[in-house]
Amino acid sequence: MAAKLDVQVLDLVFQSRPDLLAGIKQAADSPERINLFNQIAHFVYERVSSDETQDGPAAKRRRVEIDQTSTQTHTNGNGASSSNGITSNAAAEQVLLEVKDISVAAPQRKKYSICFTQNYLYASVVGAPVEGIVYAWKDIEHILYLPVPEKSQVQHNYVVLPCGGYLPMTTKAAAGSTAPEPLVFTVPATAPKPGSIVGPSAKHAEAVSDSFSTLFHWALTTSLRSAGNPTSIISSDPKLFHSVSRQAYRPNEKAVHVKGFRGSKDGYLFFLPNGILWGFKKPILFLPVDRIVALSYTNVLRTTFNIVVELDVNENEGFEKEVEFGMLDQEDYQGIDENYVRRYGLADRSMAEQRKAKRQLAENGKKGAAEDTEAAAGGENGGMTELEKASLEEEQRLQDEEDEEEDDYDPGSDGDSDGSGISSEEGSNDDQDAEGDDDEDEEDDLDGDGDGMDED
Repeated sequence: MAAKLDVQVLDLVFQSRPDLLAGIKQAADSPERINLFNQIAHFVYERVSSDETQDGPAAKRRRVEIDQTSTQTHTNGNGASSSNGITSNAAAEQVLLEVKDISVAAPQRKKYSICFTQNYLYASVVGAPVEGIVYAWKDIEHILYLPVPEKSQVQHNYVVLPCGGYLPMTTKAAAGSTAPEPLVFTVPATAPKPGSIVGPSAKHAEAVSDSFSTLFHWALTTSLRSAGNPTSIISSDPKLFHSVSRQAYRPNEKAVHVKGFRGSKDGYLFFLPNGILWGFKKPILFLPVDRIVALSYTNVLRTTFNIVVELDVNENEGFEKEVEFGMLDQEDYQGIDENYVRRYGLADRSMAEQRKAKRQLAENGKKGAAEDTEAAAGGENGGMTELEKASLEEEQRLQDEEDEEEDDYDPGSDGDSDGSGISSEEGSNDDQDAEGDDDEDEEDDLDGDGDGMDED
């Protein structure tokens, strides 16, 4: 389909400058220029309409503007051509389905339209894709459907995880990364309003629009299958995992999340069949089960504990090998351990060497030292033959026997000998004389008053 100028938006933006409008129409003689003029018009229209209709506090407006600037800087760095290319390609495709006024939580917090094309999913404003919120169907690796915690009204988040955009990265790697951020948008438990669904597929969508959830489940699944992507939508299930703690706003509903911290940021952990999600504040993290090597419990206190998730990742790509989540409620330990760690066969390395306390019991000190010596010898002589190993073991055994003999040695067994050459016979006589003196001392003490003092 040939690209066309969005005359309606252009007229709104340049209504006070008909000369510029005429020049744009005359210069729009190629698909590239048409896409460029449309993007400029949509950008200006978005900024103007945002300034006119924004009714939130000034601080919130500044935060949104900062987020937009950050996203534009991120996408216009090393991956500028790639990001602009995918946006232009998405803009050139026909929108098959558009759902208006959807609250997007990440990568930007704002209301957008969610658009479906043959090859792309993106957020849009007045029909134009928003830079940094464009995803090719073939690049989407996971989609999650989760309840929003701590809300009086039931709401759900759709979490779209593109390839390479959800694993934890080091600060240095994240600064230079061009991987797309996950998309998180929120839908209520109600049905879409009339007129909020448009596009050629709108008639088919109306048949499954009893609620936003049924609509998006159908639209996402259909689009993925059409693009040849076998990804399925994974939902939380309280039968598989739920928190013991009761929710403050919906106490009769089991919470499928656990509160916690990652560093100084608070958030929620969702233990899902295909992995562990940390959300919903940026950065959104997802740790797939097939990448989890082990899960360890640390800093176990009376009311809280931490977990450390060890990942099988390529450190050369800048991914973190271990991720720690802290301040989890002690009441949730059993549920995490039994319903998740053991259910999915994850290794528990809480007692691994790197997690052991450095202190050792005094009675194990000698044994620990011997083990360290053997380990050091093994490290230095990794290529030893079995004969050499047996020789070392025999030397160690002989050394242990000598140590035992020294421990059994009693200095008092030599008596008071000063090494002057007294024979054993003389020594025996001296012992008898000493015994006689001891007997006399005992008799004297019995004749007395028992206090060891001489009579007056």
